[in-house]
Amino acid sequence: MKRLLGSVRARATLAASVVVAVALALAGAAVLLSLWTNLSEQAGTEAERAAQAVATDLVAGAAYGDLSLDDDDQPVQVVDGAGRLVAVTKDLERIDGTGLDRVRPQAPGPVTDTGTGTGTGADGEDDADDDPPETGTGTGTEAVDIEDASFSDGSATIDGDTADYRFATVPVETGDRGTLTVHAGAPLTAEQEAVSTALTVILIGFPLLLALVALVTWLVTRRALHPVEGIRSEMAAITASEDLTRRVPVPDTHDEVARLARTTNETLAALEQSVERQRRFVADASHELRSPIASLRTQLEVGAAHPELLDVEGAVEDTVRLQRLAADLLLLARLDAGERAADARFDLAEFVRTEAAQRTGDRVAVSVDAPAAGTGTVDVRGSRGQLARVLGNLLDNAQRHTRSSVAVTVRRVGEWALLEVADDGAGVPAAERERVFERFVRLDEARTRDDGGAGLGLAIARDVAVRHGGSLIARQAPAGGALFELRLPAAP
Repeated sequence: MKRLLGSVRARATLAASVVVAVALALAGAAVLLSLWTNLSEQAGTEAERAAQAVATDLVAGAAYGDLSLDDDDQPVQVVDGAGRLVAVTKDLERIDGTGLDRVRPQAPGPVTDTGTGTGTGADGEDDADDDPPETGTGTGTEAVDIEDASFSDGSATIDGDTADYRFATVPVETGDRGTLTVHAGAPLTAEQEAVSTALTVILIGFPLLLALVALVTWLVTRRALHPVEGIRSEMAAITASEDLTRRVPVPDTHDEVARLARTTNETLAALEQSVERQRRFVADASHELRSPIASLRTQLEVGAAHPELLDVEGAVEDTVRLQRLAADLLLLARLDAGERAADARFDLAEFVRTEAAQRTGDRVAVSVDAPAAGTGTVDVRGSRGQLARVLGNLLDNAQRHTRSSVAVTVRRVGEWALLEVADDGAGVPAAERERVFERFVRLDEARTRDDGGAGLGLAIARDVAVRHGGSLIARQAPAGGALFELRLPAAP
């Protein structure tokens, strides 16, 4: 069961079936309730009509024995003001629901024209000693009133047939006999049969309709999820083969599944680029590390065999290069891992002046054009250490290629803080201005390790700029050399 419900198709079918089942149950209950209410009201109307007819006869002065109470389908009781049953339907054997369960009249026989008389009850008992004889003029000239009916449910047995009834109770005022109450019933058999038929239709039809809904939901969901299964199987194949050049099939639709397939392919493409970039990075890092390590080992082996031939300065230079390369690789690894920059606020102009003043070994003096210290016009937020690395890499690059000058400019332009490093060297060809930011890339004229580094400085600078919400681009300087523009969001 748990395995079956693990399917989206099964859960969707179950959910749709439950919703439809609840809706059908509520609808069925509402239909049955409405049907029963309407039919009960019809039975009540029929019972009230019968009670009103008897009440009209009583108002007209008809004697109790002259009332038409022979209908086998409608039990009728007439009760006087003292609560005595004075008239009842013929062959009534049992009744409940009217408040009076007697089925034999307690009053004498029919009223005579003289207005007096005695008689025996319908059950053969002499009620003359218990009940006073009824009198009436039979003229119908007295003031009369028939009040509104009230209703109740009960049952009755007439001539051996028992059924449920809807009873109407009608009080009637007569001039000579006082207040009389008429109870008349209408059978609920037809109503019960109608409700029973409707219930049978519901119990048979609703399960069939529910099964149809479940089947349609299962088939529609299966068709809708078929592309998802194709995506899943292709992703499983890609995982097994480790071939990131493969792509999942995109269905010829414009729904969520198609968007999922396109997003999956975009993710695979980004993953392929990341893996390829990582492979190149590892290969280039291995190559760059191999050279200084091999050179340092050679010098140490020669020094061990012939101490007088040990090139201490060369060994120190190789060690420094190896240390810088390891530091660059470590920083790149932290950046690739998503290391978040610090959120310190500082004045970029003062920061640049401080960093430039600490560079005492440059072959060309660095000029700084920046707003006065403390003005706060070029404040930025970020990591001072990482931005110091960016500035150092840009200045190192400028020192390697400049002829006579290196200029740093800091200013604010709108919502951005701009830092520009320009030199008067050969510059960067337009076709190479994006390529120089790739890792381990050195242009032809700077490929010797005496002139350039490992090709990581500009790549690190751009990665740090992006991590700070900014950008780094290469352009041509006014003096004809290279100009690197670092753009960072200015602090408010």
